[in-house]
Amino acid sequence: MTGTVTGTPRADDPRRAPRGRVRTWGLPGCGLVLTAPAGLLLVRLTGLDAGTPFAVPMVLFPYSALLGALVLGLMVTVPALRSWWAVAVVTALTVVQAGLLVPRFVPDSRHVPAGTAVLRVATLNTDAGGADPGAVVELVRTERIDVLALEQLPPAGVAALDKAGLAALMPYRELHPEYDSSIYSRRPLSRGGTTDSDTAWPQTTAEITVAERPVKFVAVHTYYPLGDAGRWTRDMTALASLARRGGPDTVFLGDFNASLDHAPMRGLLAAGLTDTHAELGHGWPRTWPVGLPVVPPLVQLDHVLHGSGLAGVSVGERTLPGTDHRAVVAVLALLPA
Repeated sequence: MTGTVTGTPRADDPRRAPRGRVRTWGLPGCGLVLTAPAGLLLVRLTGLDAGTPFAVPMVLFPYSALLGALVLGLMVTVPALRSWWAVAVVTALTVVQAGLLVPRFVPDSRHVPAGTAVLRVATLNTDAGGADPGAVVELVRTERIDVLALEQLPPAGVAALDKAGLAALMPYRELHPEYDSSIYSRRPLSRGGTTDSDTAWPQTTAEITVAERPVKFVAVHTYYPLGDAGRWTRDMTALASLARRGGPDTVFLGDFNASLDHAPMRGLLAAGLTDTHAELGHGWPRTWPVGLPVVPPLVQLDHVLHGSGLAGVSVGERTLPGTDHRAVVAVLALLPA
């Protein structure tokens, strides 16, 4: 009598071959894929992106964290890849990445008293004046913007905006197209001018008075790390020095060419500023690039930062035709002194 034996195939059974191949090639493949997330995590933890070419890939850190989580899920669910020591290593990697990213998705619990005075602000990189003037004016009108910072705005762009009606909505302005950025306002401006900090070009500044308190604005546009990471880092360092002297009622808004994962941006925040997106739990907005076929905006380069005398009430992004950046619109409340 001949019996049939079932159970685990022997080592030389051909049924083991597919699983063996998956294990032989799958684990090294997972390790290869994880070199990018592990490398970016190392740069993120050590701040090696400051002044180095690592500043460019660092904008992809949230994507690398997602990639690490996907690899972990694959290793846990596919039996042939279930090497527990490897799972433990990837779990540790994922936990550290999550620890760095999750706080920006948790809103601050700061209370804004009812009736507190608010400012509606916006910033837009016009892409050398390419932003549609009518769309900019419509944004100001519909969002009831009090202060607008525009970067990469040439003289021709200033004229086009006035022709489209911005002068009637925002008659007060501190214009410095020769230095890249300008500030428009519904309310009278004072102490206007440009910074003398060590940035690639001067940054435009001005103050407005709200509830008898002067609020200082800095329209920011830094150099870009792909062009010169050292120059970009010096720009961010100079802005941090400016922020430390600015006081609690200060707003820095514009195109920082930096994400929250860049060491120079963290240094700027440590100088006394808060990122409005992270404050309100909007942890991963994307403002650039806009207008590419199929590809949506990938990274956040544009921010509204404010001092401790203010608090974010709302923040969001708006897409305007003609520019490769999204506008950032925020409502800021002036906290009681």
